[in-house]
Amino acid sequence: MTKQTTHFFNVEEPLELDGGRMLAPTMIAYQTWGALNEDRSNAILIFHALSGDAHVSGEHEDGRSGWWELMVGPGRAFDTDRFFIICANVLGGCKGSTGPGSVNPATGQPWAMDFPVITMHDMVRAQRPLLAHLGIARLHTVVGASMGGMLALAFAQLYPEMAERAIVIAAGAAQHAQAIAWNKIGRRAIMNDPLWHGGNYYDSPQGPPKHGLAVARMIGHVTYISEGAMDRKFGRTLQSAQTESFSFDVDYSVESYLRYQGQIFHQRFDANSYLYITRAIDYFDFAARAGGDLAAAFAQTKARYLFLSYDADWLYSPERMEQMAVAAKAAGREAEHHKIHAPLGHDAFLVQKEPQTELVGKFLQ
Repeated sequence: MTKQTTHFFNVEEPLELDGGRMLAPTMIAYQTWGALNEDRSNAILIFHALSGDAHVSGEHEDGRSGWWELMVGPGRAFDTDRFFIICANVLGGCKGSTGPGSVNPATGQPWAMDFPVITMHDMVRAQRPLLAHLGIARLHTVVGASMGGMLALAFAQLYPEMAERAIVIAAGAAQHAQAIAWNKIGRRAIMNDPLWHGGNYYDSPQGPPKHGLAVARMIGHVTYISEGAMDRKFGRTLQSAQTESFSFDVDYSVESYLRYQGQIFHQRFDANSYLYITRAIDYFDFAARAGGDLAAAFAQTKARYLFLSYDADWLYSPERMEQMAVAAKAAGREAEHHKIHAPLGHDAFLVQKEPQTELVGKFLQ
């Protein structure tokens, strides 16, 4: 199997950020699949979720499989024999695009906490020059799940002439209070780790704040899985002993699972990137650029919409997705919402192939 190559696109022109600062230069790491057709009308831009990256499908250079392998590839929902697929690591990330771990040209040291606070719309603006570089003036579809769904909405709002269709999966029109609270707790866990050193840990012989990041990952992971799925998978099963240890070590299988998820996360993700990306998610409010009116926000766009939600998703509920579909229709946009039975909950978009494959396939026709 041919290994998928990551490309790097450098933008020297300063990027004006929502927070008022300018950022330059910026590097965008991206991958592509398939080929552009003659009139360049078959390009699909995929936005990844919080802990994702540009590697959507195929075998990565480091041997990893793509995070959306079940949806992207020859003959799949996003058919690479038919479409030219693009996915880029977001601004603020740690998988090749400019982020807090990148070198600040003014100091020659990692940006760390000198990196500017960014928004979802900033992340989208950072990818616009990449599309120009690839010779793409109009996208067949923008698509994303979770944070990626927010980015798809932001793209349709910032560049209405460029987005013909938008697929928004398991996302929200704005980050709600409970989700903001969970993100705050995760960030506080990182910042309270003695190894965080105010964000300046990149050259520390003690390494990154892996314990704080592990807690943040465990907190986040719990929000991605439904209560029922947790019960079915783990229940109150003990990990190894026949009875409780009467200590504060791991007794239950679910504790062991979360500990493992937390322990491995620092190997592939930067703690400061986690801070910046979750803050950007918190700031997202699609309607804010239309005076708080959700229908008016959709009126600023020109895309056709497909909204997919999961019935056991309590992070971004079907009710929130339905509100977006209703608002889009009120704005005169074509929109459809499908609530999918998915006992896993929020993370179902990563592992459940049907019926989203059929729904996406029909929408892309």
